[in-house]
Amino acid sequence: MHVTFYGAVREVTGSMHLISSETDRVLLDCGLFQGRRRESDRKNRILPFDPRILTNVVLSHAHIDHSGRLPLLVRQDFAGRIICTRATAGACSYLLPDSARIQESDAEYLNYKTVRGHLYDLKTSPRTHKVSKREVRRIKELLKTDHNRLNTGVIDELIAKYHLEAVRPLYTVADAEAALSYFDGYPYREPVAVGREMHCTFYDAGHILGSAVSIIRLREDDRCCTVGFSGDLGRFGMPILRDPTLAFAPEDAALDLLIMESTYGQRRHSAVADLKSALQTALQDAIARGGVVLIPSFAYGRAQVLLYMLHLLYDEGALPRLPIYLDSPLGTKMTQVYAEHPEVYDREANEVFLANGKNPFTFQHVNFVASVEESMALMRDPRPAIVIAASGMCEAGRILHHLRYKIHDPRNTILIVGYMAENTLGRRILEFGQAYEAAGRSGPAPVVKFLNKEYPLRARVVKLDGFSAHGDRDEMLRFLRASNLKIRRIALVHGEEAQSLAFADFLRGEGFDAFVPRVGESVRL
Repeated sequence: MHVTFYGAVREVTGSMHLISSETDRVLLDCGLFQGRRRESDRKNRILPFDPRILTNVVLSHAHIDHSGRLPLLVRQDFAGRIICTRATAGACSYLLPDSARIQESDAEYLNYKTVRGHLYDLKTSPRTHKVSKREVRRIKELLKTDHNRLNTGVIDELIAKYHLEAVRPLYTVADAEAALSYFDGYPYREPVAVGREMHCTFYDAGHILGSAVSIIRLREDDRCCTVGFSGDLGRFGMPILRDPTLAFAPEDAALDLLIMESTYGQRRHSAVADLKSALQTALQDAIARGGVVLIPSFAYGRAQVLLYMLHLLYDEGALPRLPIYLDSPLGTKMTQVYAEHPEVYDREANEVFLANGKNPFTFQHVNFVASVEESMALMRDPRPAIVIAASGMCEAGRILHHLRYKIHDPRNTILIVGYMAENTLGRRILEFGQAYEAAGRSGPAPVVKFLNKEYPLRARVVKLDGFSAHGDRDEMLRFLRASNLKIRRIALVHGEEAQSLAFADFLRGEGFDAFVPRVGESVRL
């Protein structure tokens, strides 16, 4: 058996690894790269193998950096099945089409901005060096319909006419919906055939609903080889979900190789017990400034934890009763998915909410924003509120449009509650905001560019570490030490290079044989 590492190798996004035997090739995850637009687009469009060689795909969980290239795989004649937990299959039925819609929508908007800018250049007066209001109105009427929607037909024609560079979506909604017919969902702890002589068993990873530690066993030439894939490991004691599995079936406990994430391999989170009070303090400070609190959030997982904790704080009277908006149609659907799986909730969720006949995620002050018109009205509304919007790393979706209306106002707060990968807009906002705060907010505000325009970052940027759905260094060590797994070797993936290398050094000091592979590297078991 060979394992080849293709994605999330010395970086965080684009999870993808290939297990090969004499008879089978099983892909672990097929995730989307995120980061700089041109670089990530190039990496996402090229698969490192012909999908027709694959037997099946084993999907650890539904987050787009693990599932987001599956429509490409299917479009390129993949003939196997996508095997995952039942909750992951249900979540992907919303996540993948939504990913496609965001790509289509963002491409249309960026193309509109490109054409509009070019037409402005053509109509700029040589005397005033400005575009007249009349010409601006004419250009708007040309590029938009009566209902203020983009006239994509005209925009495409003008891109071709003026030989402008167009942005094309990675895949379409039709591609995503076609991929959904390839999904097979299975329960935890039940072995599933994923190849001729290869079986997989899922165990709860505690990261998001449906996330799994996958144990793959192969019998070849009268020998047995076992590979574990952590996917993304959750934290211990986090709200809603049960902790990562520590008790594995005896036949799955001896691993020749564990492919393990290392997102926070060099860091420690705030204590889970302090999360609620930290959120309360951050929100009280932000609300005192009289502005809007913007929370970029993954629609699946983070948004539900936030709603859960806000419900607790509001029930306790610990915060002013500002309206809370979940401005994410996908987030609304994902909240429904969470509500449909109370069997995986932890003790607190059962005792505090379910036992009292209450939904953990919906209460009087929560508003689920559906239509574009509602979202646009909310973006322009300066009144104090808490707005949770996707995407979590500020790379796409409605959070971008909230930012363009709110990022310049020092009364507003951008509350960072999750990991921001390198080269994402979220990372730039975090780093620029922290540097500006460290300098006493003196001098010109830092400038961030998105949606083809530059914006001064005058809003406060506040980071809360403990909300990560990833275990930190000590929690990942706890998983290794406290579980009944016996591991011969550990390959560290899904971490920025410095994090992975530091975690490998740490684990070697703890007696584990750990290494950090490179992209395309193969190991033989």
